[in-house]
Amino acid sequence: MNPKIERVCKEIEKTKGRITEQQTRLRELEKQKTEFENTEIVDAVRGMDISLADLAAMLKAAKASGVTSGQVGPKSVPPIETEDIDNEE
Repeated sequence: MNPKIERVCKEIEKTKGRITEQQTRLRELEKQKTEFENTEIVDAVRGMDISLADLAAMLKAAKASGVTSGQVGPKSVPPIETEDIDNEE
């Protein structure tokens, strides 16, 4: 086989190996991130003065109301800009 082709083939295999290693590393980091997020959520919930039954009810109510952002209360709405009527002359 042509030496240039062999060299490129070896480089391809080497690159594929690095990609596989990086994909494995990425999965590990994503798993670690999820674990940290879960720990943060658990800590936040434990810091609240709320019973498990009340927490479950609050989460069910939030789900039923269509809250998807993780925000339980109403979303803030920017103030409506009004034109100054006195300046329209």
